[in-house]
Amino acid sequence: MHALLRPSLVLVGCLGAALVSSAASAQAPPYILQWGAFGSGNGQLYTPLGVTIGPGGTVYVSDTNNHRIQEFSSTGTYLNQWGGSGGGPGQFQGPVDVAAGPSGDVYVADYGNSRIQRFSSTGTYLGQWGTYGTGDGQFRNPWAVAVDAGGDVYVGDEDNHRIQVFSSTGVYQRQWGSFGSGTNELSYPVGVAVSPGGVVYVAEAGNCRVHAFSSSGTHLNMWGICGTGDGEFTEAYRVALDASENVYVSDDQQDRIQVFSLAGTYLTQWGTTGTGNGQFSSPRGVAVDGTGNVYVADAFNNRIQKFGQVPTPSIRTSWGRIKAAYR
Repeated sequence: MHALLRPSLVLVGCLGAALVSSAASAQAPPYILQWGAFGSGNGQLYTPLGVTIGPGGTVYVSDTNNHRIQEFSSTGTYLNQWGGSGGGPGQFQGPVDVAAGPSGDVYVADYGNSRIQRFSSTGTYLGQWGTYGTGDGQFRNPWAVAVDAGGDVYVGDEDNHRIQVFSSTGVYQRQWGSFGSGTNELSYPVGVAVSPGGVVYVAEAGNCRVHAFSSSGTHLNMWGICGTGDGEFTEAYRVALDASENVYVSDDQQDRIQVFSLAGTYLTQWGTTGTGNGQFSSPRGVAVDGTGNVYVADAFNNRIQKFGQVPTPSIRTSWGRIKAAYR
């Protein structure tokens, strides 16, 4: 799997009827604004693959082929940048994903250098960990990064087919996953997100499915099917969560974002192929802020698009049973 190409991922599904009794389709969110254009100047982008929201609302973008991280306000005003091509501290070779921790520190999946780098909220270099390999704390193409409410860092170690977990300063904690198609096996994990309650959602490209794990790696749920219909994927890329733990998945080759309940029930989608407002050309990174606004890294249109809150319908579920099962 060449991580800068398009890994294939397809998913859909739900928990059984004992947990989910019914769900109506939600509506698509309203388009709000966009920023970015192809280039290397301040605020310009070259294949942005990741986006995250800091605790204060700052939007961080992994500007992958410019080998830098850029900061923006929630309305797209350029604020800051750091990085540059190279292998030294604070430099990057293809930063493919970015995550912000509860303290405001920013973590970058530095794909080409097989490491995770850590920065302050304003880009001061704080540390790094990882080398190329298969051992504990080593990576073969770290492709996704997420931070939980306690500050632990989860890495989608793509070509090692596993999730690795570290402390906020890079101390190795644990891992799970090995190559295969079984319940606890993975094939190219390219997206990861962690709910406030500690449920870890993993977008698994090679087996066309999404998993939910506990923070210790216990398998909780999975769903997925290949196709182009509602709730189906020809390529899923990243995952993100809103405050209600709805799961947002960027469906790269279908140029759309799909939304699911925490149990995997399809809710809604939006996006078509193109360059207009609300259209996409390979939507990659996706993030949701505290008020439900959705930010999409529209990679080949070299821009970030912002949408309002998804107006979700009433969903009748056995929430207590789901949440108990997920904890």
